[in-house]
Amino acid sequence: MVREKDVCWEYAEKLDGNKVRCKFCLRVLNGGISRLKHHLSRLPSKGVNPCSKVRDDVTDRVRAIISSKEDGKETSSAKKQRVAEAKSPGNYSAIKALMSVETPSPIAKIFPPITHMGPSSSNDGENAERSIALFFFENKLDFSVARSSSYQLMIEAVSKCGHGFRGPSAEILKTTWLERIKSEVSLQSKDIEKEWATTGCTIIADTWTDNKSRALINFLVSSPSRTFFHKSVDASSYFKNTKYLADLFDSVIQDLGPDNVVQIIMDSTLNYTGVASHIVQNYGTVFVSPCASQCLNLILEDFCKIDWVNRCILQAQTISKFIYNNASMLDLMKKSTGGQDLIRTGITKSVSNFLSLQSMLKQRPRLKHMFSSSEYSTNSYSNKPQNISCIAILEDNDFWRAVEECVAISEPFLKGLREVSGGKPAVGSIYELMTRAKESIRTYYIMDESKCKAFLDIVDGRWRNQLHSPLHAAAAFLNPSIQYNPEIKFIGAIKEDFFKVLEKLLPTSDMRRDITNQILLFTRATGMFGCNLAREARDTVPPGLWWEQFGDSAPVLQRVAIRILSQVCSTSTFERHWNTFQQIHSEKRNKIDKETLNDLVYINYNLKLARQMKMKSSEADPLQFDDIDMTSEWVEETENPSPTQWLDRFGSALDGSDLNTRQFNAAIFGSSDTIFGL
Repeated sequence: MVREKDVCWEYAEKLDGNKVRCKFCLRVLNGGISRLKHHLSRLPSKGVNPCSKVRDDVTDRVRAIISSKEDGKETSSAKKQRVAEAKSPGNYSAIKALMSVETPSPIAKIFPPITHMGPSSSNDGENAERSIALFFFENKLDFSVARSSSYQLMIEAVSKCGHGFRGPSAEILKTTWLERIKSEVSLQSKDIEKEWATTGCTIIADTWTDNKSRALINFLVSSPSRTFFHKSVDASSYFKNTKYLADLFDSVIQDLGPDNVVQIIMDSTLNYTGVASHIVQNYGTVFVSPCASQCLNLILEDFCKIDWVNRCILQAQTISKFIYNNASMLDLMKKSTGGQDLIRTGITKSVSNFLSLQSMLKQRPRLKHMFSSSEYSTNSYSNKPQNISCIAILEDNDFWRAVEECVAISEPFLKGLREVSGGKPAVGSIYELMTRAKESIRTYYIMDESKCKAFLDIVDGRWRNQLHSPLHAAAAFLNPSIQYNPEIKFIGAIKEDFFKVLEKLLPTSDMRRDITNQILLFTRATGMFGCNLAREARDTVPPGLWWEQFGDSAPVLQRVAIRILSQVCSTSTFERHWNTFQQIHSEKRNKIDKETLNDLVYINYNLKLARQMKMKSSEADPLQFDDIDMTSEWVEETENPSPTQWLDRFGSALDGSDLNTRQFNAAIFGSSDTIFGL
C-alpha cells in the first residue's frame, strides 16, 4: 500500500479501520497517519491531543514534514499564472513588486515590515519589535530570554550605533568575542579568589544521572561574594569506582588550593561514603557535607507518601485538573481570584504539592463561591461528571482539615528550604531551622501522639542518616543569634561537635594554645563581644560578618568562625541546563567543537550565576517559578501515569531555567539539535 510508505508509520501501529496507536503514549487515534502527525507535532490543530511522551527530535522531524507539505500546496500552474500576469504588458509595477518580494530574506517575504500611515517613530518602534519577535520565533528562543538584563543592554547598545550597523558574524562571535568574554569572566573569578584566604570556600559537586548509565558532575565553588562554575566532567565510565572519583575530587581541590577549601557538598547519587572517607583521610581540614536542600526535599517527599496526605493531594489535583483543562472554567477561576493562579510550580514535585495546597487553602472562599455562582451553573461543564466530584470535595470539611494540616506541617520545612536554597551562607542556620520545625510538629499535634510520631520519625530518620553534620553543629554554636538567644536549649547538645570541629581545624597544640580563653570570651560576651554595637548586630548582621567586625579579641577563634560561617549548605543555588552539558560530552563532537562549547557553557553558566546574585530580592521566592507548568500532575490529565513521569517532564529541577518550559528548552537543546551553531 502506498500510504504505508509514509515515514511517520515508524512511530505508530496500524489498527483496524482508520485507526492508529501512537508508540510513545499508546493513545489510539481516529483518522489515520495525518492525525498522528498532528498528535506527534504537539501543535494545536484539528482538536488532536498533543503527545506527552514523544521525543523532541521526533517532534521536530514531524513538524518539518508538516511544514514542507504546506509549503508545497501552491501548484506550479498557479506560480506560472502569477509570473505570466506580472510579465504582461503594462504590468511593470507588478514586475517590480515581484522582484522586490524575491530579494529580501525568507522571513521578510512572509512578514514584511509594517507600512502604516502615521508618525514615523511609532512605525519604527513597531517594526523593531516585530523584527525582534521574528528573531525569537525563527531561532526557537525561549521567551524568558527577554527577561535577561543583557537583552535590553544589547538593544540600547545597538540603538546608539545608528543606521547601518551590522552585527558581528558567526565566526567573529565564535572566536574573537568568545575569547574576550571568557577572559572577562575569568578575571572576575580571580578577584573573588582573593577573599578565600579569609573566608574559605565550598566546592559544590552537583550530579546528574540517567537510566542509560550516564553520569555528569558539575563542580562549582562558592564563597560569600558569589558562586562560580568551575567545570563539568563526564564520569559515566567510572561513576561507581571510588578510586577514580576520589582522584577527580583530588584534582578539583588542587585546582582551588587545599588551604582554601573548607567543605565539599555532594548529593546522595555519588558514592558518598567512599569519596568522603578518601577526602577526610587526605585533607585533614576539609569537611564533606550532605546537601541540605536535597535532604529537606526528601522529608517533604516522605510526607507526601503518608496515606491521608497523598489522598488530600490527589483530591486537590482533581479540582485543579478540572479547572485548568477547560478554557471557560479557567477564565472563570481567574475572574474569581482576581487573575491569580490556583496552583504553584515549585522546584521539585513535593514542593509544588505543598505550595499548591497553600494556594488552594488561601483561595478556598473564592473557589466555593465560584462553583455556586450563576455564571458557573450556566456553564456547559457544570453538567460533567468531574463537576460532581469537585463540588463534593469542596464541600467536604475533612478534605479542608487535611489541607490545613498539610500546610501547617510543611511550612517550617519550606521555610528551611528557602533559607538554604537562596545561595547565601546558611550553614549557621540549618541546625536551628530543623529544631524549630520539629518543635512546630510537636506543638501542632500536641493532642495527637500518633500523627506527631509519624512525622517526627520521618524527620529524625533523614536528620540522623543524611543531614546532620558536625560542621552544622559548630556553625550553630558560633552563630551569635543562636549562642546568645535564651530560648535556644540545644547549645549544650552541640558543644561536643563544636570541639571536634575545632580539633580538626586546629590540629596542633600550638594552634590551640589560647583557644579555651577565647571561647570563654565569646560565650560570656565579654570584651568586644559584649559591646552595644555587637549586641545590636547579633540578629541583623550575617554571622560571618559579625565575627569579622567584633571578634578581634579572640583572633584564632575569629578565623575559624569566619571560615565556617561563610559557607553555603546546599547545591540548590543555581540554574542547570543538563542537556547542554550532555552536548559538551557527546562523542560525536570533535575536539575543536568541544573546546568551544566548554567555553560557551563556562561563560553562560557564570553569567547566569552573576545575574542571580544581582536579581535576588526579598520578594522573590526561590522555591517557585513565575509560570505554571501545564504538564504537571496538577494540570495534565494522564491515563496511565508512570512513577517517573513527573521527573521526565520536569528534568528534576535539572533542566532549564523555567520548569514549565522544559519541553520548549529541550527542543532547543535536544539530543538531535545543535547548540550555539556548532
